[in-house]
Amino acid sequence: MPNIKSVKKDVLRSRERQLRNQAAKSQIKTLIKKARVAIEGHATAEDVKPLVAAAVSLVDRAVKRGIIHKNAAARRKSRLAKRANTITA
Repeated sequence: MPNIKSVKKDVLRSRERQLRNQAAKSQIKTLIKKARVAIEGHATAEDVKPLVAAAVSLVDRAVKRGIIHKNAAARRKSRLAKRANTITA
């Protein structure tokens, strides 16, 4: 732990941010996984659509807050949409 008071505060703030970012990333992975499982489980398009929408929304919010890069978000959304479109096709 540092000796300077402002640096101590910086360390605490960075830990808080790290936990917040980690939780957001974990939530993204969980929602994407739920959507993929539903898609691979041959669920109907009506069942999959809200799961995909929720995952995409969460990914977009993470980009807005700077948690993940916009290209990484685009890649994740594209892959998920591609899988979801196999049901409707």
